[in-house]
Amino acid sequence: MTEAFEENLRKELNLLSIELEENKMKQFYDYFQLLVEWNKYMNLTAIIEEAEVITKHFVDSLSLVKAVREIGTKDYKIIDVGTGAGFPGIPLKIVFPDLKITLMDSLNKRINFLNEVISSMGLEKIEAIHGRAEDLGRDPSHREQYDFCVSRAVANLSTLSEYCMPFVKIGGYFIPYKSGKIEEELGAAKHAVFLLGGNIEEVKTFLLPGTDAERSLVKIVKSNGTSKKYPRKAGLPSKEPLK
Repeated sequence: MTEAFEENLRKELNLLSIELEENKMKQFYDYFQLLVEWNKYMNLTAIIEEAEVITKHFVDSLSLVKAVREIGTKDYKIIDVGTGAGFPGIPLKIVFPDLKITLMDSLNKRINFLNEVISSMGLEKIEAIHGRAEDLGRDPSHREQYDFCVSRAVANLSTLSEYCMPFVKIGGYFIPYKSGKIEEELGAAKHAVFLLGGNIEEVKTFLLPGTDAERSLVKIVKSNGTSKKYPRKAGLPSKEPLK
């Protein structure tokens, strides 16, 4: 592990009031190396420069603590929908090992990468599953089974809510990570969120450390069960977002 990597990660995580033991720091470095290596053969991320991976992937993923201060205090059950290369699920798992995390992605090649990360780093109470949110959201073993659903996937909030809200148990939360100005998007999604059994409780907006990139964490509480008609069949949530 390079000194620069350790120094950068420590400095930026201090801004989130997160301190890491040496073994967790090494896990982040191992994860970074696996990401860069596998990215040579498949498209996992456009961001591979060390400092950028730290800020835009690792620290961004862990910014969930701004919305859920208590995230590390219990063995919460979390599903990461459209996880891609494992963000935010794997950074959360490294820092808060008691969390029970399910990583979900529709591309099998990414699942192979995630399984390699889980296996080579010896992570426990974490699984990677292949599937579409529209299908798994109807599966009784996943539907309304999670304390939190998180997602950094790029989709408008109405579409993303239809993918994610069915996974959340009543009293749990769906927390999407959004970029830029989102007031208009929030307004457009309010009714869709309500239809799916949720309410927008609060929005935490902040700048990523050392950048002018605006981020928002939208905290959506699940107040009622999601109607059996949602999610609609594959493709519809993105083609015809709920209004």
